[in-house]
Amino acid sequence: MGSLDTRTLQALDAAHHLHPFNDNAALAKKGTRILTRGQGCHVWDAEGNQLLDAFAGLWCVNIGYGRRELAAVAAAQMEQLAYYNSFFQCTTEPTIALAAQLAELAPGDLNHAFFTNSGSEANDTILRLVRHFWAVQGQPEKSIFIGRHNGYHGTTMGGASLGGMKAMHGQGGLPIAGIEHIDPPFWFGDGGELEPDEYGLLAARRLERKILELGPERVAAFIGEPVMGAIGVHIPPPSYWPEIERICRQYDVLLVADEVICGFGRTGQWFGCQQFGFQPDVMTLAKGITSGYLPLGAAMFNDRVAGVLKEQGGELAHGCTYSGHPVCAAVALENLRILGEERIVEHAREDIAPYLAQRWAELGEHPLVGEARIAGLMGALELVPDKRSRAPFPDAGRVGGLCRDIALRHGLILRATADAMLLEPPLVISRAQVDELFDKAWSALQETAQMLGK
Repeated sequence: MGSLDTRTLQALDAAHHLHPFNDNAALAKKGTRILTRGQGCHVWDAEGNQLLDAFAGLWCVNIGYGRRELAAVAAAQMEQLAYYNSFFQCTTEPTIALAAQLAELAPGDLNHAFFTNSGSEANDTILRLVRHFWAVQGQPEKSIFIGRHNGYHGTTMGGASLGGMKAMHGQGGLPIAGIEHIDPPFWFGDGGELEPDEYGLLAARRLERKILELGPERVAAFIGEPVMGAIGVHIPPPSYWPEIERICRQYDVLLVADEVICGFGRTGQWFGCQQFGFQPDVMTLAKGITSGYLPLGAAMFNDRVAGVLKEQGGELAHGCTYSGHPVCAAVALENLRILGEERIVEHAREDIAPYLAQRWAELGEHPLVGEARIAGLMGALELVPDKRSRAPFPDAGRVGGLCRDIALRHGLILRATADAMLLEPPLVISRAQVDELFDKAWSALQETAQMLGK
């Protein structure tokens, strides 16, 4: 395949490959971009273009591209034991070691890992096992999960139902039964004249109203991302998550933190719940667990939940062929070793995050930008026609898509959600690369404004 030219590869792709989250008919006409290699924070496409990947693949390449240590570990594990399952009273050494390492890293008493292939599968696992947790204690009616409108928890039947994306619910008969949603916290679009902390309490108390409406005896859990990523990096006010935790404790509702995006250093702490000051009962992990080098997810349970599942739950009639895959586990362990020994999370928090925030705020001065929000190494530029009114563009997505495509022509990969430009670079980005990011993003904003006649 390496000898095929770009046009031939694009034709084969159009003929045989269904792409996720794409209009496949339109993509076939345009031709997909084919990436061929990566190093550090840059990737190269089949045409030889060098691109600064300010989105870390898909929120995941935390240690950057091209780390040979991970390839070496994967090869060594494949040669020793390429695969064995975790069914039938078996497991492998890397799987055991990874579960123990995650228990050490995770906050509080989140000491128990159930391994999956992705964050979506981990959230399906949580949906099933939390309901089982309540059922074996004689409370089968305590089964409702509450998520948030515009939340994202994956694309499986359970994960997509837990999330609150209307476009996803429009395909496949979703959401499944027993899942409710409340409005999320988004101060810029929803806060009006309220101060952020005042708004954060108001937004959190939507959960309390929903619990009382449904009946606390029927609500099993609340699930949320510490920072809502896919909808546009919506960063909650500091008052939001502590109030959510207070409400969950008051009504004995389990608190699930979906850390698929925020985990492993993204917010400047190892986990987003640490950044926002709350302790979950259950946690979803994926993406940064291997820095995207191999697929792996995990559901972490605290001592209370795992204790019931182990002592009262009987056989767990749930699992995946590749649960705890030894090669994926070995790569995850090496990834965590690199993050820890090279102090990548601490360096990102103490040096890069403040500098990135400074430069991101400078982008916020552009006339097109209504808000430049950032938490650690994840942020968004909210593009608006008028800074003062905070009103959105009438044709949501057009301006964001235009700016994204212009940025790509300048050699910068950003994601556009509606009219927000999303940022999530590898944690190993340097100050010089932050400057490169700023220059290219500013040029893209300028060109976008020119095309809009502003």
